[in-house]
Formats: sequence, C-alpha cells, structure tokens
Amino acid sequence: MILFKLIEDKSIFFLGKRTFRTWSRRRASAVQTKPAVKPVEVVAKDSKSTQAASPTQIGIPYNRLTVGIPKEVWPNERRVSLTPGVTAALVKKGFQVRLEEGAGLSAKFRDADYEAKGAKVTNQKEVFESDIILKIRQPLENEINLFKPNSTLISFIHPGQNQALLQKLAEKQLTVFGMDCVPRISRAQVYDALSSMANIAGYRAVIEAAGHFGRFFAGQITAAGKVPPAKVLIIGGGVAGLSACGQARNMGAIVRAFDTRAAVKEQVESMGAEFLTIKMDESGEGAGGYAKEMSPEFIKAEHDLFAKQAKEVDIIITTALIPGIKAPLLVLKEHIESMKPGSVVVDLAAESGGNIETTRPGEIYTYNDVVHIGLTDLPSRLPTQSSTLYANNVSKFLLSIGEKDHFYINLDDEVVRGSIILQNGKNLWPPPPPKHHATTTKAPVVKKIEPKAVDHFRETMKSAMIYSGGLGSLVVLGAVAPNPAFTTMATTLSLAGIVGYHTVWSVTPALHSPLMSVTNAISGITAVGGLLQMGGGLYPSNSVEALAATAAFISFINISGGFLVTQRMLDMFKRPTDPPEHMYLYGIPAAAFVGGYIYAMAKGYPEIHQMAYLGSSLCCVGALGGLSNQKTSRLGNSLGIIGVGSGLVATLGMMNPSAEVLTQMAAAAIGGSAIGTVIAKKIEITVCRMLI
Repeated sequence: MILFKLIEDKSIFFLGKRTFRTWSRRRASAVQTKPAVKPVEVVAKDSKSTQAASPTQIGIPYNRLTVGIPKEVWPNERRVSLTPGVTAALVKKGFQVRLEEGAGLSAKFRDADYEAKGAKVTNQKEVFESDIILKIRQPLENEINLFKPNSTLISFIHPGQNQALLQKLAEKQLTVFGMDCVPRISRAQVYDALSSMANIAGYRAVIEAAGHFGRFFAGQITAAGKVPPAKVLIIGGGVAGLSACGQARNMGAIVRAFDTRAAVKEQVESMGAEFLTIKMDESGEGAGGYAKEMSPEFIKAEHDLFAKQAKEVDIIITTALIPGIKAPLLVLKEHIESMKPGSVVVDLAAESGGNIETTRPGEIYTYNDVVHIGLTDLPSRLPTQSSTLYANNVSKFLLSIGEKDHFYINLDDEVVRGSIILQNGKNLWPPPPPKHHATTTKAPVVKKIEPKAVDHFRETMKSAMIYSGGLGSLVVLGAVAPNPAFTTMATTLSLAGIVGYHTVWSVTPALHSPLMSVTNAISGITAVGGLLQMGGGLYPSNSVEALAATAAFISFINISGGFLVTQRMLDMFKRPTDPPEHMYLYGIPAAAFVGGYIYAMAKGYPEIHQMAYLGSSLCCVGALGGLSNQKTSRLGNSLGIIGVGSGLVATLGMMNPSAEVLTQMAAAAIGGSAIGTVIAKKIEITVCRMLI
C-alpha cells in the first residue's frame, strides 16, 4: 500500500527530476571551469533533509577521469592492455575510456567491439591526453612527449633496468605504477600480471619447442615402429616452470625439473614431473617468493647436474630469474655441445641476459645442431589470451587505488606503496621493506560446528534391506530353478562376475594390451576339454577324438604364444634404471605345488584333484589382478603360467590316461607350444595388439 501511495503522489517524481537537473548543471559547470583534475574532497549531502552528512570522501570520482588505451608500438608486440569486456566494467564504474584506433586488432579485438561497450575510439594524441594511461610495455622514446603532465601511467616498467626512462617520465611530472612491482602477497594475487604472463610464457615455450623438435613428445607404438617419448628438462620451478611442466607432461613427454627452492618439489611432482636435487644444504628461497642468488659452490654443483642431464634430455627450458639483477647463467656452452643433434633449448630469461650461454635474445638459430629459441615475446604470441588476463589484472589494480568509486593514492596501502615508482615526478622506488608491527591481537573465537547427527539405525536398516533383497532373490531363484545345472551355472556366473569386476576395474590403461594377452593365454585352459575327450592310442580312432586332439593342439598354441607375447609387451615398460628382477624364483612355488599334488595323488587321496583345480583357479585370478598394476604385472604373468600349468597337470592326474594316449597328448602339447612360441617371437612388437 505504501508503494502504491508513493506512485500516486506524483510530486515525488517532479522533486527528483528537479534535483537531478540542478546536480547535472552544477557538474557541467564544474567540469568546464576546472582546467585539470586534482584530488578533491567530496561530501555527500541531502538538499531536502536535515539528516547528518556522510563522512568526507577523499579522491577523484571515477566519472571525472579518462582512461587511455594506446596501441602498443614495441616491436612484435600484439597485446592490448584492455579488452572490450573489461572496458564495459570500467565504463559502468564511471570511467571515460579512450581507445587508440586499431589498438586491439592484433589481439583479435575490433574497434566496434570497444565502441559497443562504451569506449571512444580516437587518435593517438587524444588517447595520451587522458588522465590515466594503461599500457603493457614501458613507453618508448617517441611516446614520452605524448603524455599529459601530471597524468598517471600503469604498465610494466622494470625500474631497475630503465633508470633513464624513469628520469624522462619524472620530467613530465608523471605518476607511474609498475605492474611488475606489485608485491607478491595474498591480497595482491588478483593484480599479479607477472604471474599471468609467466603462465602463458611457460605454456608457449613448450609449444615452440615442439614446433622445432623433430619427433613426437609422447611415446607411441605404431605398425611402423616404436617411438620413444621426448625427455624434457625444465630449470626453474616458478609459475613459468610449473606451466611448462604441466604442458610438456600433458603432451606425453618425460619431464624433469630443478629449482633451488625446496618448497617447489611438491608442486613439481604434482604436475607429474620428476624433481632433481643437489646434495647441498643451501636454500634458494628469496624475498617475495622469488629465488635468490646462490653461492659459487652451489652454482658449480648445478653445472655438474646440468652437464649430466644435457647428455640425456632432448629439450631444455630455462625460466630462472632473480629480480633486479642479470639472469643467472646455468647452461654452459659445453653443455650445449654435448646434447644430441636435433635437440631444442628455450631460454625464457633471454630478455634479462639469458640462462643459456649460447642464447641470442630475440632470435631462433641453430648452434651445433641444437635449436636455440631466445624469443622475448612469448606471451605476445598468444595475444588474445595474454590481453584477457592482463586486462583483468590491470583493471582490478586500478580499481584498488582508492575506494568507493574514487581514485586516491594512499601510500599506507601495502600494494600501492610496493608498486608505485613515481608520484608527480618524485622517485619512490624501491619501496621500504614491509613493516612488522608487534601487536597483540585477541585470538578469534572459533565457533564450533556441531556435526550433523547421523541416524545410525536408519543407515544400518537401509544396508540391511539391500542385502535382504539380494539374498531373497537368490531364494526365489532356488525355488524356481528347473534343475541342478541351473543353480550350478548361476553360482559360477555370479562368482566369476564379482571376481572379474574387482580384478579388472582398476587396471592401468597402459596394461590393457598385456592384460588382454594374458587373458587369452589363460583362456587356453580350454585345452582341458580337448584332453578329456582324447583317446584311441597313439592317434585318434574316430572323428570325436580327432576334433579333441585338434582343439588341444590349438589351445596350446594360444597358451604358449599368449604368455610369451605378454612378457615381450611388459619388457617395453622396463627402464635401464629399474632394479633387477628374479622371476625364475617363482618356479619354486610351482614345483612345490605340482610336486605335492603328484605325491598326494600317488598316495591315493581322492579330493586332491579338486583342491588342485582350486589352486589353479586362484593363480589364474591372481594373474588377472597382477596385470592391473605395473608393479605386479610380471608377477601376474608368472601366476598365470603356474595356474594354467597346474590345471593341465591336475587334469592328467584325474584322467590317468594310458601311455599311448599320454604320448598323443604330449605330441599335441609340444607341437602347439612350439608353433605358438615361434609366432610370438617372430611377430613385430608393434603389432602385438593386433595379434591379440
């Protein structure tokens, strides 16, 4: 009712309209009379109210500021500092965004896309007359004079390497923030453009290496032959190094990584790479999460490690940087000369001097048959992605300078003080070390969350009803079973299904083919059926016995060939560094089992045959389970041989055939096994899967 009453009272709309018109005129007048934008104190008032005014707000309102996005003119630079999506967010906050014509074209952002989001597309001169300039690369010589005096620049600056540039920017009374100077603290992670670009550089480094490498990254087994996986060494476990680790691992390479910081070990291993270490008690942890410069003794140990690795790996990617100084030299010329022809090295530190002695910054060339990639614009080679991430970083950083939609530089803010380089031409870099105040704070009261009460009766009843249904269904099946054979087959099917499910469900993908092979070999136990039907003497006396002998003969081909093919496929996974194996020792339990069975059979124990079959079955199931994991795969193959062999011996013991029939059986077994062995040895390992 109150809402309807307000709508009916039209005077409130006239009052609001008049107030808005008056405010608009005052704002327009203020903009026209002020020659330059300076910090102001804004006091919120209510012209029609006697209520107390809100607290004073210091700073420049966003709606009185212009943000300029110039086109990057650095050689080979294709990124843009703001994307259309982020432009819309700044415009919504009140900023007036000016974009230089064509600034986003190289990053696949059209001028029309910016205009649709509220930006003004204009010329270079008008863009540089903006209050705040957002760039990616530091300004070049011909750009400095374009800046409006007392304006603000936010960009990568690298102040330690560009003192001459800072001097010229100071003469223009500029306020300069360095995106590369944003402190690495939890609150500033969202502004960390260095990490965003390093992430892309690490990814792109692997792509560039793959493009110049003459083989696959992933190992393959094809009809044309076996292709070994590439071996990649990544030096440096920062953002770029971890990104490179992940990408190289995703492409199938064997990845090794090294870093002086012990804390990086778990991160490297989580990406699927092997972490290399040096046996020296020296930490590389530096300030701000970066690595520090190491002692000469440690550097020598590093060189020894890299000399050994250079002879083994195919690709080396270096990412080691130390803020404020030249990049450390890690890979020497002699290391490069020891690498295999066709190897590739990528130096992500090329712009800062390089980690590789033979790197040429900005170039791709070949030295001693090793391709050197010293590109300094790797993030720019993914311009759309790089621009998107950088725009998110720089826009959030801009909005963090001040509060409540007002731009205000507060030097007490840790992020602002750490990243500001010049303020109105005054040098403020480097920032002072962070202050650690010894303050006594009251420990926060942690509210204990009571665990949700569990109805154990209901949970147990639910489980009991499930089992009741399952067991009750078996009673129903038993009542309707037509004959004993039905219940026997149902029992066998159920047990086989459960055992098979738990055995095969967690098999490693790389062992699918060996598992299929050993399964085929175990299925050769069908030879038992042929042996049971054989008879007649030294040769079959009728067609049934002939078919039985043929079936046994073929089954023995499958048995011997299957186990041998499995062994050959498992040998492909064996590495030179693997410990020695003594699989022949499993002949001891095989001999004990078969010998004990023969002894018990000779003594006339009637149930020994059934127990022998049980042992054979358990060994066959164990073989399938063993082949589901690489650590137990060879044991699985041995158990399969024991299981099939003991099953055949138990069958002969139960049959007790005559000497003539036993000779016929031996001929079928020896002939079939010989053929299976010859086929398994002659077949190329690359077509083993097709043979299976």
